[in-house]
Amino acid sequence: MKNWTKPEKTVYFAVLTFSVFLGLTEDVSAMHIMEGYLPLVHCILWGVICLPFAAHGFITLKHISIEKPQTMILLAMSGAFIFVISSLKIPSVTGSCSHMTGTGLSAILFGVSSASVLGIIVLIFQAVLLAHGGLTTLGANTFSMAIAGPILAFLIYRLGQKRNINRKITVFFAAALGDIFTYCITSLQLALAYPSNEGGIIFSAGKFLGVFAPTQIPLAVMEGLITVLVVMGMENFALPELRALGFVGKEEL
Repeated sequence: MKNWTKPEKTVYFAVLTFSVFLGLTEDVSAMHIMEGYLPLVHCILWGVICLPFAAHGFITLKHISIEKPQTMILLAMSGAFIFVISSLKIPSVTGSCSHMTGTGLSAILFGVSSASVLGIIVLIFQAVLLAHGGLTTLGANTFSMAIAGPILAFLIYRLGQKRNINRKITVFFAAALGDIFTYCITSLQLALAYPSNEGGIIFSAGKFLGVFAPTQIPLAVMEGLITVLVVMGMENFALPELRALGFVGKEEL
């Protein structure tokens, strides 16, 4: 490996990490909405809502690959980051599980629509290979994890930029709050499908949030910290690529 280039080493270790976690992951019943859990109408509607984001994302990524080909390694790393970090489940109450999302990083670097494409790819792989989520619920899981969460993460990061807040602090809150917002949307999706007989949708959403909150809040903090560490690593080893994306200014060393 002495004569390997930096991109070659990065790709190798990304694939190695992917393989290790794929081999270690057991049967997963984490927080992606599982196969067959949502009514067919809900599955179709959430899928339709996701289509414009996916179409915009594919077109955006095509232009990025042509205009900024040097950033493709960061795109691949962002996708691997989503897969690995969202495949790690933490047991929650009442037999459920929680996990980090990892989509905040790609939203910050490449934008919301690009993050949605990476999220869709990851969710398909997880549904097929890990029984994590499902194909019928792909639209609902995509909207919560790969669209809603990234939107909030992107907006928080942009706001931090405009206010000249320290980049690491902004990245932390963008990733952490984007993670939490994903679960808020998932709880709403479940509540819409299964409203409470007494309190309706709002009461049902509150119950679902209560199930996930004990583990999801500390996981969100953890995701924020991990994302900051990843960004710090990128600033040290991929500064030209980050400049090409406009993530850092030309004057920054």
